[in-house]
Formats: sequence, structure tokens, C-alpha cells
Amino acid sequence: MEIRNFNTNEINELIKTRRSIYPPVYKNEVVDDEIIKKMLENANWAPTHKMTQPWHFTVFKGEGLKKLAEFQSELYREVSEKKGTFDQKKYDKLSKKPTLASHVIGIGMKRDINKILPEIEEVSAVACAVQNMMLTATAYGLGCYWGTGGVTYMEEAKPFFGLEPKDTFMGFLFIGIPEKWHESTRKPIEDSVQWVD
Repeated sequence: MEIRNFNTNEINELIKTRRSIYPPVYKNEVVDDEIIKKMLENANWAPTHKMTQPWHFTVFKGEGLKKLAEFQSELYREVSEKKGTFDQKKYDKLSKKPTLASHVIGIGMKRDINKILPEIEEVSAVACAVQNMMLTATAYGLGCYWGTGGVTYMEEAKPFFGLEPKDTFMGFLFIGIPEKWHESTRKPIEDSVQWVD
């Protein structure tokens, strides 16, 4: 395969421009499915040790967003009422939040059946896949946000997303067309790097 010369300035700017943009600032517009498919295709090229490709995505759109909202709010009610921790505001938020997005992608990690790799390597591969999706979304001018609230860590939620008990559900990628793009900052990279000559 021939290695092309990419525009490094554009790549650097793309990475610096990516933001977590939350559903309340999405326009009431639908993102073209072809862009979502491109995001998923680029996710598939994430690094993956021993080619396990552990990512598993569930895409919700249209009426599927309402199904997701109903599922997660009702599961939250069921689990929290047993614990005596039910919060009506949280229930209301869960029943509305998915419907604010154009698409929501459930993020799963399907554990290698032989468990030949440490779990952290599989989780890291999925995180790289999600980063590929977020960068692709940014390139298309879309906002997205990786959220781990709601039913993310409830074992009872796994079957809804096509996962087994051995697998891990890692949250939701909310996608929409943003009304605005905000600025962000980072501390200097020198604060986090040690050089050894």
C-alpha cells in the first residue's frame, strides 16, 4: 500500500477542535446515516491487539431513540425502587435525553471468549474506536458526547445491547448537529511528560 502525504496541519487542527458537545445544544435535525456509517467504518480501524476487534455498537435512530429512552428510564425505575433510591428527576432525564440526539450509539466491549488478553487492552481498543468516531464526527461538523450515566453499569442492561454477562457496556455516544461549537483548554503537555535521554 502506498503511504500518502496527509495534511498534518489539518489533522492537528481536527484533533484540537474535537469537543464533547451535549444533546441540549443539538439542532432538531437528522444526521445523514451515511455519515454514521463512515463513523462506524473508521471505528473499525482502531488498534486492536491480536485483532480481537472487541467493539460492539448498537445504533439508535428515529423511533429507536424512543425505545432506548423508555428502556433505560424503566430499568432505572426498576433497579432504583428496589434500592430505595428512585429519583423522579433522573427518571425524567433518562426518558428524554436520547430523543434530543439525531443518533445514539450504544458502546459495548465483547470480551474475547478465550480471554487471551487482559481486559484493559480490550477496553482500550474500544476507547480508541470511539475516538475514531468522535474525530470523524468533528470532521463532518457534528457534535457528539460519550456519556456513561443512566444504565451504563447495570448488569440488567447488557442483553438490550446484545451483550453477555462477560462483556462490558461502556456507555453512549450521542450525535447531533450543534447550534454552537465551544472553545476548550488543556494544561501544557509538559506538565504530563517526562523525557529520558
